[in-house]
Amino acid sequence: MTVGSSMSSGYSSLDEDLEDYFFTAKTTFFRSSQSKLPAKNATKPVEEEKPKAPTVQEIKQKIDNYNSKVTNCLLMKLNEDGTYTGFIKVHLKLRRPVTVPAGIRPQSIYDALKEVNLADMTDKRTSFYLPLDAIKQLHISSTTTVSEVIQGLLKKFMVVDNPQKFALFKAMQKDEQVLFQKLSITECPLYLRLLAGPDTDVLSFVLKENETGEVEWDAFSIPELQNFLVILEREEKDKIQQVQKKYDRFKQRLQDALKEGGGKPG
Repeated sequence: MTVGSSMSSGYSSLDEDLEDYFFTAKTTFFRSSQSKLPAKNATKPVEEEKPKAPTVQEIKQKIDNYNSKVTNCLLMKLNEDGTYTGFIKVHLKLRRPVTVPAGIRPQSIYDALKEVNLADMTDKRTSFYLPLDAIKQLHISSTTTVSEVIQGLLKKFMVVDNPQKFALFKAMQKDEQVLFQKLSITECPLYLRLLAGPDTDVLSFVLKENETGEVEWDAFSIPELQNFLVILEREEKDKIQQVQKKYDRFKQRLQDALKEGGGKPG
């Protein structure tokens, strides 16, 4: 896998900004445990057939149709074994900093070819902001999964965070709105690109934080968890001070009112 485009960045501490996501969901139906036996005259539910895998000839036709719409040199190529290769573009929309090694030079072409992992050369870590909305171009295979795309991006930029912290989304435009759908880690992005065509306005890929609704504490390192505790303790102290100041003002107003009334009731 190869990655294109350049990167600019800045150092910062943990960012707590959150972003709303839009998902498409499938409705799941649960049968009652009491209805194990079919009722009389009941119609047996028809199981939905799984879509058949396209044949090599069908893939070839789709690739030819895809390449006919390409306005640049980023064509798809069919291999003799039935697999194919092509390009996808991934938009980076990360709101939080990532963890990278400190004091390590950028990865060279030689390091990439030799599969040298520069992140293993030091234990020092620092926070790093990837450029918001930057676009990275990837050359992948039809067998490359979402999980491998995420790992490849992280390795390219020497990000040592757990890949489970990130998710790949497909962005689609509908009724002048952009809707995001989280992709399964086993899906193959290049096949989605082939079906949608080369127009990125129809379909694009976006890398975001993996917001599952539940915090996956196992995905964080010990220093990160300790940093969370420091932040929570600081917020707790600030909240206590705010409450104390609030009631101190109330107490002062009551004392001032008593003085003005001469200390007499009524």
